[in-house]
Amino acid sequence: MSQSQRFLVTTVRSQIDGHVIDEMQNKDSNGTSATQEESSVPILEYLREPNRYGDGVPKESSPFINSTDIDKGILYEGKNLALFEEEMDRNPMVSSLLNRLANYTNLTQGVREHEEAENNEEPKKKEIKGPRMGTFIGVYLPCLQNILGVILFLRLTWIVGAAGIFGSFWIVFMCCACTSLTAISMSAIATNGVVPAGGSYYMISRSLGPEFGGAVGLCFYLGTTFAGAMYILGTIEILLTYIVPSAAIFKSEDPNKESQAMLNNMRLYGTCTIALMATVVFVGVKYVNKLALVFLACVILSIFSIYAGVIKSGFSPPDFPLCLLGNRTLAWKGFDKCAKIIIEGNQTVTSQLWKVFCQESSFNATCNEYFELNNVTQVQGIPGIASKVIFDNIWSNYGTQGEMLEIRGLPSIPASDPETTVGLPYVFSDIATYFTMLVGIYFPSVTGIMAGSNRSGDLKDAQKSIPTGTLLAIITTSFIYLSCIILFGACIEGVLLRDKFGESVNGNLVIGILAWPSPWVIVIGSFFSTCGAGLQSLTGAPRLMQAIARDGIVPFLRVFGHGKANGEPTWALLLTAGICEIGILIASLDSVAPILSMFFLMCYMFVNLACALQTLLRTPNWRPRFKYYHWTLSFLGMSLCLALMFICSWYYALVAMVIAGCIYKYIEYRGAEKEWGDGIRGLSLNAARYALLRLEDGPTHTKNWRPQLLILLNLDPEQNVKHPRLLSLTTQLKAGKGLTIVGSVLEGIFLERHSDVQNAEQNIKALMATEKTKGFCHVVVSSNRRDGVSHLIQSSGLGGMKHNTVLAAWPELWRQSDGPAGWKGFVDMVRETTAAHQALLVTKNIDNFPTNQERFAGGTIDVWWIVHDGGLLMLLPFLLSQHKVWRKCKMRIFTVAQIDDNSIQMKKDLQLFLYQLRLDAEVEVVELLDNDISAFTYERTLVMEQRSQMLKQMQLSRNEREREAQLIHDKNAAAHSSATDRLAVPSERVHMTWTKEKIIAEKNKNKEPLASEGVRDIFNMKPEWGNLNQSNVRRMHTAVKLNEVVVNRSQDARLVLLNMPGPPKNRQGDENYMEFLEVLTEGLNRALMVRGGGSEVITIYS
Repeated sequence: MSQSQRFLVTTVRSQIDGHVIDEMQNKDSNGTSATQEESSVPILEYLREPNRYGDGVPKESSPFINSTDIDKGILYEGKNLALFEEEMDRNPMVSSLLNRLANYTNLTQGVREHEEAENNEEPKKKEIKGPRMGTFIGVYLPCLQNILGVILFLRLTWIVGAAGIFGSFWIVFMCCACTSLTAISMSAIATNGVVPAGGSYYMISRSLGPEFGGAVGLCFYLGTTFAGAMYILGTIEILLTYIVPSAAIFKSEDPNKESQAMLNNMRLYGTCTIALMATVVFVGVKYVNKLALVFLACVILSIFSIYAGVIKSGFSPPDFPLCLLGNRTLAWKGFDKCAKIIIEGNQTVTSQLWKVFCQESSFNATCNEYFELNNVTQVQGIPGIASKVIFDNIWSNYGTQGEMLEIRGLPSIPASDPETTVGLPYVFSDIATYFTMLVGIYFPSVTGIMAGSNRSGDLKDAQKSIPTGTLLAIITTSFIYLSCIILFGACIEGVLLRDKFGESVNGNLVIGILAWPSPWVIVIGSFFSTCGAGLQSLTGAPRLMQAIARDGIVPFLRVFGHGKANGEPTWALLLTAGICEIGILIASLDSVAPILSMFFLMCYMFVNLACALQTLLRTPNWRPRFKYYHWTLSFLGMSLCLALMFICSWYYALVAMVIAGCIYKYIEYRGAEKEWGDGIRGLSLNAARYALLRLEDGPTHTKNWRPQLLILLNLDPEQNVKHPRLLSLTTQLKAGKGLTIVGSVLEGIFLERHSDVQNAEQNIKALMATEKTKGFCHVVVSSNRRDGVSHLIQSSGLGGMKHNTVLAAWPELWRQSDGPAGWKGFVDMVRETTAAHQALLVTKNIDNFPTNQERFAGGTIDVWWIVHDGGLLMLLPFLLSQHKVWRKCKMRIFTVAQIDDNSIQMKKDLQLFLYQLRLDAEVEVVELLDNDISAFTYERTLVMEQRSQMLKQMQLSRNEREREAQLIHDKNAAAHSSATDRLAVPSERVHMTWTKEKIIAEKNKNKEPLASEGVRDIFNMKPEWGNLNQSNVRRMHTAVKLNEVVVNRSQDARLVLLNMPGPPKNRQGDENYMEFLEVLTEGLNRALMVRGGGSEVITIYS
């Protein structure tokens, strides 16, 4: 018996505990057996690694393409996916990819910048604590804490008094509209993938690039830092004005210098406070985070006390009288009773107020003329919500600096001569008030909407929590601010509203005297609120600076990326404290507020710009789960931010923009030389050259990857396009975005065929115009088509504007072509695209694809994801669904589970993976039984090898070859039909999950003693089967098995996408490779075979 007539029968039995017991038995034709375990080798072997999907049976080592930590010497065991075995080291099975993603042990290549392995030699699995915070705790409450704060307690009543209810309403409405529109844009960006630490800086830098990201990130950092200064100043103002006024160190007897003395006190106490807070943050930042809820509780309690006070004022207003001289408000300084004369016993004597305005206490003393002409009256500062004071507070009452606060409408007799007010207890306005200035002071009270996105890494479901929590927080705070404006105007006398520091009510906090049960609730609550907000700013700003420094986009800031061993940003904290000290030295809360308003408005403006650009550019990675956005809303938000910047302070706005511009140019041009040409054309050429040079800086990031297509067209002898539907598919796939190069090859010599080239280009361009395909045409002449295609793949494009994907039609008549040149050229094209790291799309039955005028009313686009080679399979249906032809088609993803995979877990993990990719698709896991190779497979392999051998040995004429091919095709069709009939017989129900019992039952199902039926059946087969190449048998088994499953599930699909296996490394099997692909896609109306380009093209990250 010759060696070729003997073949190996291998039985693999896997025990449930993960141990593998393999028994190799060799059988010869006479039935004698000899166990030769040493000489027998299994067809394929597993790479041993525990797998969460099964019972401990190992799977592939890495789910990531181009993995370097896999053992090249270990192959894949089994016959179901033998077509893909030679590329398993680069393209893992889907179960292995999902296993790694579910265990969070690695990340795909698209997010290398976020996670880098610290030890490349021995990567260790790190146990990562799962996020636990939901929408309420993780987003809603932090946003409330950051939005509600110092302006609400210290300045809102004053803003209502100056701008009136109507003007204040518009101020709050504009600012809240700005933040609401920004929140919508931010929600779209934040739900477009996972947003790691860095918040708005991360979103902007990854959406608009490092230049914008660095400029806006630093502006946001400065805004956060100055916000810390504002909160600290608010803390000191509450302390020295309302809690312990006697603690002031700098005092002045001269009323004109009191304000300057107060500013000096603010500087001194503020410097001490920032030093203390920086020390607390340095020593124990975890305690700051734990106290955050305590500070938030103070804010909420204070707000409830305000509403309670408003309700109480309706039936029992608080007794806080205002003393008026004529219509002028008096501060309670130097007198205790609001009267000129008082009765003590039975005598009428002058009051302390008399002594303040007169030179003597006697009745005939010389007094201030205005004091003599006007009466002293007393009115309630808070008449209550039942009064009609709201009608007096509707309109604005702006004033100049140093102006006395007066009640309009009260009788007042002016003095005849200009009077001096020095030393008199009038209440003066400390600064001039006007609408735009009040906008700048108020705007910081609506910042803080980024608090949720900054914590995205700690959320259970950031893609749901961030939009919901942020928008709810904005709605809640907007209601609080708008309702407070109306309630303050309805309860408090207008002149008291304009009294910023409450001098007319004995130095009490105005909002405090309205609150119930005590003013101290508001005073203490606002003190802790501002103190906590300052600590939060000093905690967040250094981490933002550290993130910018570690990105390395601003070289001189790299030192601030270092810190303590535990990662705390020590140097960034020192820088933050230093910049915060600048705000403290300004000392005026009203002067610091517009500064941080500029930086926050600029940050919000670029968030809106990022969302608008991403929407208009329609980048493939732009797939937000938050659907309630539109580029017009983002553009409106951006315009409103820009308008508010100049409304607040035009010179501050210019300074902020100049700072951002300088940072942008520094990042963009450091080390580069600018070059300018003549005129507009020279400038355009220089811009194009600069853009092309910039594109060559490095590979395209995963988020920016889109298919840049090279379409390979076939032309007939008249230079007309054979398959115009290829251009229709290109238009549906590209939608006019990105690069499209339409190429074709003419055989011959260019000098002889240059007129044909022009004719071909003219025909192709006309067809491109008809199909609305926007791109370039490139026709080359070559001695043979194979070399011409190779030249197109290598040289098409310019600089960074090169194609990354090749689109070609399947050679339908490859069996009937003249000689092997046709199909050999196709296989070489597959190899060359792989070598060039380009993706390949091959359409089957291209003439059945829809035109641009067709509209599918429904149906599905089915994706058969067998191995992971970069994610292009998932990206293509999304791109097609953007076109009106495929818009109503639903996406279904099928993946293959083997006998040792947990199908239910695979389905859950795949659904989670698709959710993170922002793809809406139905998921199905198909289980492939590892059953015996069928007789149909052996017979088809035999026919394939016989045909291949005959064509090699015989020089057949064209007619003979076509006739033989037709006979073989008819025979194959009949055999496949009989196999399909067998499949139609009802079979046992296949459960979703393999249990121990089911595995044992399946593997023992047809098992008999090897000496009897099992081996006897094999030797009863055709003798020719023993000579077959077993690798071809297994590959044919894969093609037949997958084709049966695909046709069974996706025969009615509008389009089927599936992984395209690579050609064999041994070039002797090229023709067999064509047969495998033919079998794999047999019976499908429209099919698109996809090969990745060797890099990730889709990512879960924003």
